[in-house]
Amino acid sequence: MLKWLVIGIGDITTKRVIPAVLAEERSELWGIVTRDPGKAARYGVPAFTELGPALAANGADAVYVASPVFLHSPQTLASLGAAKHVLCEKPMAMNYAQARSMVGAAEAAGKTLGVAYYRRTYPKVRRALELLQNGAVGQPLLAYITCHDGWPGEEDYAPWRLDPAQAGGGPLYDIGSHRIDVLNYLFGEPQQVSAHLANAVHAGLVEDCATLVIEYRSKVRGIVDVRWNSHVKRDEFRIVGTDGEMDLTPLNGPELVYPGGRENLPPHPNLHFPCIQNFVAAVTEGAPLLASGSSSLWTDWVTEQAVASAAQDRQAAQASR
Repeated sequence: MLKWLVIGIGDITTKRVIPAVLAEERSELWGIVTRDPGKAARYGVPAFTELGPALAANGADAVYVASPVFLHSPQTLASLGAAKHVLCEKPMAMNYAQARSMVGAAEAAGKTLGVAYYRRTYPKVRRALELLQNGAVGQPLLAYITCHDGWPGEEDYAPWRLDPAQAGGGPLYDIGSHRIDVLNYLFGEPQQVSAHLANAVHAGLVEDCATLVIEYRSKVRGIVDVRWNSHVKRDEFRIVGTDGEMDLTPLNGPELVYPGGRENLPPHPNLHFPCIQNFVAAVTEGAPLLASGSSSLWTDWVTEQAVASAAQDRQAAQASR
């Protein structure tokens, strides 16, 4: 039985993570870290206002880190230092250096570090990987993935998500990280990134749109376009190859269309459950971890390269004036 300590009690944990832990037969919810212990009362487990005392109590085997992004690295490092396994929310960290330090700490502690990139567990994403490896579209050449939505209000997002000091950035870090990770999962190691970040509609502290071009060692070119400035929601994902096209639009839907076939492969009703289940199997049975720290940190590398590329573009534009 894996005993869980969950950090944070926002929408993700109450709607998905904690229900997944309670439903996973090898798991037990042991405790919760929250600034407001009253919110945790309904679960009937110890509630702590700080992580240190929760770790010192030494009752948990694994920690789920669901705090703002700027806390991911320090809380993960503290948990690994206390000999706990860690499953961390996305994006993994504020930057690539922090992500690497988390992976190094897990290796030094001999503990499992996973990242909640749950789209890797989608049946249709895993089926797409199988089809691509079997040549369903020939040699993959181009992948186009988007997520468009409106500027998040407080009813949709906690305010910290609009603060770059806490969230890292806007849609690039938030919805973009999931899409970048899907491309990395399917196409392997990224090699080069160019990007444009802008505030095309909303003058916030974080960008309201980001467009990336990612070159992979596998010769695939990935285009990621994520927006918080659209009245029309989009969740597109298409893969073009030498011999055909694969369509996973919408990414969060069940349909997968490819040359000669159409399949209906819906995700689990609780999107986090397969992620929790896979993590528990990795810890207790040595099963392969679908989204390990060492594979997930490539998303942080891409994000960092994207931010640097956009900054270079801005500097060049200013110099030319």
